Formats: sequence, C-alpha cells, structure tokens
Amino acid sequence: MKLGEFDYLLPEELIAKYPIEPRHNARLMVLNRKEGEIKHDIFWNLPLYLEEGDLLVFNNSKVLPARLYGKKATGGKVEVLLTDYITKEEWYALIGGRGIREGLRINIAEDFEIEILQHVEGGKFRVKLFAPHPLKALDKYGKIPIPPYLKREEEPIDRVYYQTVFAQVEGSVAAPTASLHFSEELLKRLEEYKIRKAFITLHISYGTFKPVKVDEIEKHKVDPEYVRVPQETIDLIKDTKKKGKRVVAVGTTVVRALESAGFEPFEGWTDLYIYPGYTFKVVDALITNFHLPKSSLLFLVCAFGGKEFILRAYNEAVKEKYRFYSYGDGMLIM
Repeated sequence: MKLGEFDYLLPEELIAKYPIEPRHNARLMVLNRKEGEIKHDIFWNLPLYLEEGDLLVFNNSKVLPARLYGKKATGGKVEVLLTDYITKEEWYALIGGRGIREGLRINIAEDFEIEILQHVEGGKFRVKLFAPHPLKALDKYGKIPIPPYLKREEEPIDRVYYQTVFAQVEGSVAAPTASLHFSEELLKRLEEYKIRKAFITLHISYGTFKPVKVDEIEKHKVDPEYVRVPQETIDLIKDTKKKGKRVVAVGTTVVRALESAGFEPFEGWTDLYIYPGYTFKVVDALITNFHLPKSSLLFLVCAFGGKEFILRAYNEAVKEKYRFYSYGDGMLIM
C-alpha cells in the first residue's frame, strides 16, 4: 500500500486550537461498519450507542510537562523535549542547542539537572534526570508539550484539558486524545447505563507521531512504548466476551495495548504496528479522534474500520466542519 492512499485535504481552520468546554460537548461521528452508515451526535449521547455490559477500556497514563528550558555551564541555552519513557529517571529526549555531547550537564533549576548519557541519532539522546523527585521537578519546571500544529505556547487551560480526568500513571509526553472527551459527568452517566470500564497504561512517546517517511507503508516501523495490561482488565475482557458484549477501546493506544497483550496480563514494551490487513483479536469497537493524513494512527483506524469507509467518513467530517486532531471531535466505530 502506498502512503498517498491515506491522504485527505484538511482546511487549516478545522484544526482545533483549544478544547471544547465541557469535554462531553465535543461532536461524535458514529460509524456502523456492517451497514456502512454514518450518524452525527455529541459525546454526551455515547451511552445511547452502547449496550449494558459493554466494556470501555481507557489509557490511564498521565501527560508530563516534558518540555524543559535550561543552560549549560557556559551559559548557552538548551531546550530539552523528553520523548520516550524508560524509567522515572531515564528518558530519551530531543535536545536543541550547540555543543550537545555525552556527559554534558544541563541546569534546569537549583534542584534539577539533566545529564546526557548517550547520543542515539540526530538530535536524540538518552538522558538522566537529577532531582530529589524527578517527576515533581518536571511538574514544577516543565511545560506541557502541546502539539506543534496548535502553533501556540502552553496556556493554563492545557494543564487541565490536555489531561484525562482519570490520568494516574506519569509517563506520557502526549495525551490519549480520545479520552479527553470523557468528563466526570459522562463517566457517571455511563455507569448509570451499566456500561463497565477498565484501564491499561501505555506511555505515549514522540514515536507515536513520528512522520512516515517510506512510500510503502508496510516498511514503516513504530518505536517501542511501555505498556501494562493488568490482570483485572484481562478478567473483565474475558467476562465481557463470554457474555457476548463488546470490548470498546478508547483510543489507538488502547488498541495497541490490548492487541499486544491478547488475553493474558502483560507488562513490557510494544512496537506493534497495525495497518490494513491486520486481524483484530480483542477489540470489538473503537473510539478515536481524527488523525493527521499519512500517519500511522490513521493506518490503524483504517485497519479497523476499512480504508474506503474511514476516508469517506473523514471527507464527510471536513464537509460537516468537525474539529480535527488532539483537541478536536471524535468518532465511534462499531
């Protein structure tokens, strides 16, 4: 398959620059794969499209303020973007500045330094965070790495809305955006409809958004990301399947986590790359946002919903002026 097959035209004004308030007022496009039908609604009405006993699976990873600004001992300015979780102290990072080399220490604050351990490739390095509490230091001194296509700096609203209401486990450098539409009120409403929920953890890295640079999409590779699928989630999945109900993945990260784990608990790293032709083992339905053209995330959605159907839905979303990307609207594919 050629990369150009996964392209579509998107007017600049449809890229959502700011979140919808409240979260559940975002628009929801509902796709029925069997009938080839498309409906238009809002996220608040999501329970109307699900059944009692269906299981929503969310990613509870928490976005860290992973963009840092510091100085070398010489006074030269350095920008550090943490890109891939290794441990709470060690990360891969993109570093901008002159004279960046192994062994260099970058001063962020009196109680926070970063040491460059290893040059990986280009501007990518393996680094270590030196602070009494590294994650607290990030929270204090870092900035939320909002996507570059927003063409603005972090604002106070991003600290709240570029984070899910159930985020718990620190480690992501980008939000699991399909989950941003779920408010506390919507989660309560889903419970009232007796729709169950479970959680996985997948720390989203910069690699998730790595541009596809090959013309034949089968040759693309995705970077490994840390994932944990606990026993309690596996138990709920098995029980849901046994009762003939649906496992609904909220976001592409959840799809990759569940399909990597299968029907056993899993903790480790996954580089699972899903594109059209993949056979899904676990996921029955998918909630996802609208993704960039020619991206691996769009490949995954096309694999699940069918390329022609998904691209038709994207073109209709443009026609109907849906909001696109991280702060945009979303779709339910059944």
